[in-house]
Amino acid sequence: MIKVLFVCHGNICRSPMAEFIMKEKVKKMSIENKFYIDSRATSNEEIGNNIYPQALKTLYNHGIMEATHYAEQITIDDYNYFDYIFVMDQANIRMLKYVLYGCNLSKVSLIGDFIEENIPKRWKNGYKDLSGRLNTSLRSYLQGLFLIMLLVFITQSIGLTLAGLE
Repeated sequence: MIKVLFVCHGNICRSPMAEFIMKEKVKKMSIENKFYIDSRATSNEEIGNNIYPQALKTLYNHGIMEATHYAEQITIDDYNYFDYIFVMDQANIRMLKYVLYGCNLSKVSLIGDFIEENIPKRWKNGYKDLSGRLNTSLRSYLQGLFLIMLLVFITQSIGLTLAGLE
C-alpha cells in the first residue's frame, strides 16, 4: 500500500482538497485499495475544524461529494507512517522543521514541483485555480509513480537486477 499525506498550514483548504482529489483520481482508476491518503496541518490553529466552506463547495462542483474531514496537526508518528508527504509551499516546509523537530524531512516534497508552480493559499487566486493546480500536480505525480511501478514490474518479471547491470 502506498501511503500519501498532504500538508498545508491549517488543513482546512489546500491539503484536504488535495486529499479528496487524489482519492477521487485513484477511485476512478480502480486502484483505491492500493493507496492510503490523508492530510494534516503544520499548525494547530484549525484543529477539529471542517473543510473551509468554499473549498468544500469547489470539491462538490467537481463531483466529489464525500468529503468529511476534520483538521489534524501532523505528528512524528505521521512522518514515520507515510511514504510520501507533499506540502503546498515553502512556508509549510519551514514549519515542519519545528513541528517534526529531529526528522530529516527526506519524505517531504512540494506538490507544486510536479508542475513547477507553488500551490497558492486560497485567497490568492481563488478555489477554481487552486483545484486546477492540484489536479494537474496530482495527475503528474500519478503518471510518474506508475512509470516507476511499471519499470519495477518489468525488471522483476524478466529477472533483471542492478547487479546484472554491472
